[in-house]
Amino acid sequence: MTRLGTLLLGCSLALSAFAVQANTPLKPRIGVLTDMSGTYSDISGKGSAVAAQMAVEDFAAQHPDVQADVVSGDHQNKTDVGMSLARDWIDNQGVDVIAELTTSSVALAAQRLTTDKDKLLLITGAGSSDLTGKSCTPNTIAWVYDTFATANGTGRAVVKQGGKTWFMLTVDYAFGEALERDAVDAVTSAGGTIVGSARHPLSTSDLSSQIFSAIASKAQIIGLAHAGGDLITAIKQAKEFGVAKGGQNLAALLIYISDVHAIGLDAAQGLYLTTGFYWDQNDESREWSKRFFERTQRMPTMAQAGVYSGVMHYLKAVQETGTKDTATVRKKMGETRIHDMFTKDGYIRADGRMMHDLYLAQVKTPEESKYPWDYYKIVGTIPAEDAFRSVEKSECSLLAKAN
Repeated sequence: MTRLGTLLLGCSLALSAFAVQANTPLKPRIGVLTDMSGTYSDISGKGSAVAAQMAVEDFAAQHPDVQADVVSGDHQNKTDVGMSLARDWIDNQGVDVIAELTTSSVALAAQRLTTDKDKLLLITGAGSSDLTGKSCTPNTIAWVYDTFATANGTGRAVVKQGGKTWFMLTVDYAFGEALERDAVDAVTSAGGTIVGSARHPLSTSDLSSQIFSAIASKAQIIGLAHAGGDLITAIKQAKEFGVAKGGQNLAALLIYISDVHAIGLDAAQGLYLTTGFYWDQNDESREWSKRFFERTQRMPTMAQAGVYSGVMHYLKAVQETGTKDTATVRKKMGETRIHDMFTKDGYIRADGRMMHDLYLAQVKTPEESKYPWDYYKIVGTIPAEDAFRSVEKSECSLLAKAN
């Protein structure tokens, strides 16, 4: 073969290899790490895995060049269990992004692991504001809410309406500590006073002693710094012990629609709350939520809706960049605004905080509710810049570098 022939053959082979590579679908793998069986399972759990799968299917229908798949696991609200699963996913199962998390102690540990392994962490359920504060990493994105935002939104609203004296009832681990801290800051800065507090372990079935302490404090407001099963227990037992009849009111600093569903409108009516998503807010949220309901027989929580939104945004970045490389995809996600059924004009800050409006809601009375899952009245919108901790007050070093 002549030198020219050899050269032409080489070019042909190179072009063929490029064509094959260009036509080879990208196959990102998403791991949904969540509480499948414990106190937070209704908040996220299997519903979060369903939401991720919906995102993968919806995206593939429009972009067959991206063929993602989903694995899921139960961390049981235990850091060691969660890290064992996450490490195996990354080291042995090709997982590119870990989503959901739910439990802040697991999420904080996962931040260190995904940073070391150079993978992406997409948090939708875990709420400690430290995740994008002093513990922030370039590999973490927090999508839905944090303790600063929910405590700030609800705490300030309740104080403004006259609830000046507070007693804090708090779950005793990283999430509860952050929620109480942020609530105390919000209440006192709005002119309120904290008159006492009591803590309890995660997944407590009896909160009678803590509730009696709250009653004895004579605080106008009992602030509930917990979520899921613990929150349901607290509200049911508070009703049983006559908290409302004694003139005290409850303020749920983090409550999901699944909690209201479990508690019932009779016990939950009148509660103020801050939420990042409500299924019945507009046509787009209703259309997606009804599809979710068809698979789960439940309307989505804000955490589950956030999984869908976050995974879709991740897949768009993979498709647009043509790679699964963490730094490249994270950069693209930060450059692209979010417009979907979850939010309009959301954006990701350098600290990983996805900035979007939150909503102040009040739980309807049984008489006000007209159909199943008709639970909230949206009474106000909290702009993103007011809802989340400002750049100036953040402890995240990444923000200083970005500015």
